[in-house]
Amino acid sequence: MRIRFRKYHALGNDFLVVDRSDEALSRRKLSRLAVDICNRRTGVGADGLLYCSPSKKCDGLIDIYNADGGWAEKSGNGLRIAAVDRAMRFRRKKEFCFQTGSGMNRVYLGRRIQRGYQARTDLGEPCFEADKVPVRTRKRVLINSPLKFGGVNIPVTCLSVGNPHTVLLVDDFEFDWQALGIEIEWARQFPNGTNVEFVRLVNRHKIKVAEWERGAGATGSSGTGAAAAVCAMVMMGLVDRKCDVQFETGTLSVEWDSKSNLVYLSGPAVHVMEGSFEFK
Repeated sequence: MRIRFRKYHALGNDFLVVDRSDEALSRRKLSRLAVDICNRRTGVGADGLLYCSPSKKCDGLIDIYNADGGWAEKSGNGLRIAAVDRAMRFRRKKEFCFQTGSGMNRVYLGRRIQRGYQARTDLGEPCFEADKVPVRTRKRVLINSPLKFGGVNIPVTCLSVGNPHTVLLVDDFEFDWQALGIEIEWARQFPNGTNVEFVRLVNRHKIKVAEWERGAGATGSSGTGAAAAVCAMVMMGLVDRKCDVQFETGTLSVEWDSKSNLVYLSGPAVHVMEGSFEFK
């Protein structure tokens, strides 16, 4: 079958958007499609697949599949990309509500940029309760607390922003953080796996992050990763609730509102290309 897609990226974190109205696929087929179409040598190439279905409750239901075929609960960049996709195709409004595997989230489009928009989304409330992240530990929360990986105790902060994250504070990126990301991603402590953020503190208003994304590996950026990194640093008393997150590919802005407890993510999302993919 021929699958029609549209490709977008948010600071190098790229997704392929496929509509259910074009092709109704089972979860098993979607998982296989994600592996095939996201392959950067034999497919189109992307970090993940957004499968968008119509909904009577909101602007759409988004199923997120990582490049390895695994289903993901939420994607901050994916939510913003879905809104930009709808706006560029239909041009009807600048506020959207989408449902992902971890609930409803609103996206607000800002100024138009070349091939896309600046976009802001709420990611809900962060959760630090270990059993809800989830992470296997006797502690109720892990905030800069040691977990053992490869026989070595490493201080980590674990939280969920709709999907699981493990945040490590580092002095620099002059080490094999990708190898450590691989080791942590599916460590026995994380029954659902985890995204991994390596964070270098710049000042109270800015951090730098190297991202190891569950199911995708090293990515240009991560929306939920940026949010998790800021929330973790706030809990450690190192940054303010409004903070810029600099990746190798650019900067996202995160605000953890003290009144609503909601986390907001802002940054660009742009259109790359569209086409069709032969899927067997």
